[in-house]
Amino acid sequence: MNIVAPAGNMERFYAAVKAGADEIYMGIKGFGARRNAENFTLSEYMEALDYAHERGVRIFLTLNTVMRDKEIEALYENIKALYEQGLDAVIVQDLGLFRFIKDNFPDISIHGSTQMTVANHIEANYLKEIGFSRVVLSRELSFQDIKAVKENTEIELEIFVSGALCISYSGNCYLSSFIGGRSGNRGLCAQPCRKEYTTSKEEKGYFLSPKDQLMGQKEIKKLKDIGIESVKLEGRMKSPYYVFETVNYYRSLIKDMDRSERTSHLFNRGYSKGYFYGDKDGIMNSKYSSDFGKFLGSIEGKEIKISENLILGDGVSYVSKNYEKLGGENVSKIRIKNKSENQKSAQAGDRIIIDKVPQGAKYVYKNYSKSLNDEISREIKQAKKTIDVEGIFYGKVGEKATLELRCKNNRGENISVVKNSEISLEEASKRVIPPEEIKTKISETGETTFSIKDLRINFDGKAFIPLSLIKKMRRDSTEDLRKKLVSSYQRKATGDIKKINYSGSANKDIEFSVIVSNSSQRDAAVRYGIKKIYEKGLDVAKESELEKIDLESRLAWNLYQLLENKNSAVTVNWNMNITNTYALKELGKIPGADTVIISPELSLERIKEIGETGIRKGLMIYGKLKGMFIEIPIFDEDKIVLKNEQGDEFEVVKNSMGNSELYLEKPMNLIPKLKNLMDAGIDELVLSFTDESEEETEKILNSLKTKTGEYNPYNFQRGVY
Repeated sequence: MNIVAPAGNMERFYAAVKAGADEIYMGIKGFGARRNAENFTLSEYMEALDYAHERGVRIFLTLNTVMRDKEIEALYENIKALYEQGLDAVIVQDLGLFRFIKDNFPDISIHGSTQMTVANHIEANYLKEIGFSRVVLSRELSFQDIKAVKENTEIELEIFVSGALCISYSGNCYLSSFIGGRSGNRGLCAQPCRKEYTTSKEEKGYFLSPKDQLMGQKEIKKLKDIGIESVKLEGRMKSPYYVFETVNYYRSLIKDMDRSERTSHLFNRGYSKGYFYGDKDGIMNSKYSSDFGKFLGSIEGKEIKISENLILGDGVSYVSKNYEKLGGENVSKIRIKNKSENQKSAQAGDRIIIDKVPQGAKYVYKNYSKSLNDEISREIKQAKKTIDVEGIFYGKVGEKATLELRCKNNRGENISVVKNSEISLEEASKRVIPPEEIKTKISETGETTFSIKDLRINFDGKAFIPLSLIKKMRRDSTEDLRKKLVSSYQRKATGDIKKINYSGSANKDIEFSVIVSNSSQRDAAVRYGIKKIYEKGLDVAKESELEKIDLESRLAWNLYQLLENKNSAVTVNWNMNITNTYALKELGKIPGADTVIISPELSLERIKEIGETGIRKGLMIYGKLKGMFIEIPIFDEDKIVLKNEQGDEFEVVKNSMGNSELYLEKPMNLIPKLKNLMDAGIDELVLSFTDESEEETEKILNSLKTKTGEYNPYNFQRGVY
């Protein structure tokens, strides 16, 4: 089972390789779901590819965001350069980008990002059928769900086992986008889930902030036993030490070595097993959302009974009873109660004296472990990732000495070199070098990336072989093998860029449709004369809950509902986040796909850029925007209002499945300026009703005639970054 490690810059990349990662996912500057990370320039990426390939490590390019047509096509030269250098795979979310890459680079592996929200085997099999080689399953799946998917698909599966969790399903979050135009789906999430909120009950807390995930030996064994191909670690913006230690930990677990984790000492906002056991509890941490470190103890006057060992050079932070950070310090003095002299260290259970307690401080956390960081620093310096090599050495009087070395690249291809001495060997007049010494000297590969595991010596025991000759043949052979290994990954892209042919959007005979959540809204729509009425559905189709997905619905809320739908004409809802012509065209290949409601993240200007593809385009013009779809019930109440520090209000509603749905309290409304949409190439204008009463529904429908109401465009006017 492979480890897929994160790398947000070169330092983290080297740490991941040295720790033993098999695969590393990395972004280039300006693209990917972590655009705020440092990421890599093109030249750095090329350098990293060669470095990784010399050590048998695979590199995955993260392009796991939604894109516009021009952005997709602008990627061509960068992808081409990396493809020719030997890029191993690309991770994508956008079906349009998938199709563009597949058409232009047909033999490259493409992985479906977790943001695709693949939660069942039907969706996984569809991705395999169209050309994906791997899918990263939704993080909300239980082990039983994962096992069932694995039993019913042949596509490679990758599972997140550690790191930060997005509370919105599989990272499909619109809250940052709808609040301030920073789209998480385009890599610029402002992390509103990590902010403090106040409920309508006047309770304060970090109600949308989950703990990080950290699976252990038991969970890894379960995944290994069912044949999961790769486990994934989050952390492109974490420290190199975090990356190294976490990769190292999972490498040990995969090798069935029982060891304790130390990741929680390097970054800690609370940890859980995530959704692995189907638990609804223990996932959230409403007290704080940032890295507090390990809990050290509660302050009693000027004393604290510590629960962790403490040494000089450790870092501590002071926290109020409401979990507000009040400052911190590096430990420069340790006074243990009832001891007259200062100490260099204290053990868990000791009572230590604090000279200056910040006003209001209640708790102390240890946020830096000097001993652990020093130890990891030493391990990084000593660690080395190598490739196993086999070889044969021939040495006979009257013939040239020959050294043959062989290895495999990470695609399983055999790479070999043969090196001969410049002159034939003569018979030794004095001491003959023993075969074991020849083997030892050839195996001294030193600073190379090779480790000779199997070397056969075919020596007649008579020839004179100088040590200098053996060393030279070893140096020359390993250098030639290195060059040949790196070049084995490289290939040439063929042909010119393949793009779709655009046809401009024409004016349409626009029809109106509605999405209703109850019968009274439906009654109001019928009275108004709306012919196309859709029903509210579920954003996700989990493997264990497929029977609860309505396949008679003409509105598909997820890929499963589209693929298995019983209707001949199906509309795809906006939560599938379609933003470009390529994606529209790809969805149009699915039997029954008739209309796509395009993403509300697009501005009017961007909507007009989307060309005609044969599939109809819809646009939501009214409705409370859903910022998050959450697997678990955040609150016990069926409905509660949250307010952020800026005064924005959100409704958190528990649906029939026990999921939480978070809506912006103020609905989007484009109706007062409908005339602006007449030349945007839209076929269908959609009104979405959630908790509106029958009278409110009627009033909004009537405004279609008067074009009145409060204009509230959100991203339709400003767009997103």
